[in-house]
Amino acid sequence: MLSAGPTPHTSLDQWTFTIEGGAEPVRWTWDEFRTLPTETVTKDIHCVTKWSKFDTDWEGVSVDTLLESVDYDRAYAVAFSDGGYTTNLPVEDLTGGRAWVAYEFDGQPLEPEHGGPARLLVPHLYFWKSAKWVRGLRLLDHDERGFWEQLGYHDYGDPWREQRHWGD
Repeated sequence: MLSAGPTPHTSLDQWTFTIEGGAEPVRWTWDEFRTLPTETVTKDIHCVTKWSKFDTDWEGVSVDTLLESVDYDRAYAVAFSDGGYTTNLPVEDLTGGRAWVAYEFDGQPLEPEHGGPARLLVPHLYFWKSAKWVRGLRLLDHDERGFWEQLGYHDYGDPWREQRHWGD
């Protein structure tokens, strides 16, 4: 379990999720977020440190569902989190049933050490793209490197192509 900094402990009454970069920002409180349609998915996850965990069970809200509330025409996103962490992703990797904002793992609330109360889940990319403690998405018309990408990690992070670092 790796993190870019100390583990935040955000109280649920202070938690919000925001999507910026559309015609108007859209924001949900924790209670509003939990009324959105949810999905339970079983996915394999892959860490850049060369481990994988198969058949992991998650519950959360599809990014497709969240983006239904946003009027946008942007090709890129930056996920931002408590503690200042960011990671960049093409919007097409967040849509089409490929990404969720997850709040449960193995039927239990997501622990803060694992990114709770909610983390981005993008299982087809290395797990650093599944931002812990996620608080929102900033939609952009250009790619903007996130925390690890600025430090030399690959901009995309496809585990099947072993895209760990710049030049991979």
